[in-house]
Amino acid sequence: MAVVHRTTLQPTKLELLAAWLPTRAWYTGGEPRPVRVGGFRLDDPAGEVGIEFMVVADGEGDEAAAYLVPMTYRAGPLEGADEALIGTSEHGVLGKRWIYDGTHDPVLVARLYALHTGRAEAQHQSLTDTPDPTVAVSPAAGAGAADAELVRVTEGPDHSDVVVRTPGAPAPLTLRVRRVRRVLRAETDADAAPDAGGRVTAEWRRPDGTTARGVYTAVLTER
Repeated sequence: MAVVHRTTLQPTKLELLAAWLPTRAWYTGGEPRPVRVGGFRLDDPAGEVGIEFMVVADGEGDEAAAYLVPMTYRAGPLEGADEALIGTSEHGVLGKRWIYDGTHDPVLVARLYALHTGRAEAQHQSLTDTPDPTVAVSPAAGAGAADAELVRVTEGPDHSDVVVRTPGAPAPLTLRVRRVRRVLRAETDADAAPDAGGRVTAEWRRPDGTTARGVYTAVLTER
């Protein structure tokens, strides 16, 4: 069970993201001023890695975009993941933390696959040991019950594709981690269509204070 500490981070996650977002090919803004507007957490059964799916809004009015940023928090560097490092921060309780783009972290990837196969439960972003009932999971058809092994990550114009392999699976699967926009895509969009496999949908807040809902992640069969 992950414990959500009421303490400080220096620099904050949003300060780190303000520097990191413009380095991403899918970032469409100018001078970033990210604001947290949604997300959820997953537990690491080993209790070593913090896992968060944060949605940040950037921009104003109709021009604002919402970006899904999966992040992991570690007590030390993740070997071979230097390019995925968002930054380091001093935690008021836990000390120095290494914060990574979670799409490149095998622990987050394994737990995301577990969420898609019903073996993990989304947790509230700010409360300890509290499930988040607003997160809905449509299980991936034919997905196995084994843990997923990270194979590779490729960046698209508005998403990241995380290819995983599971023991006994006939072919690798792709976990598509989407960048979500202020204007929701219809449920008939290609990423949300029935033949796209399972998906995770959740909410975030628009700049006007209303709530939006859309696909955070989806499972596709690699062809």
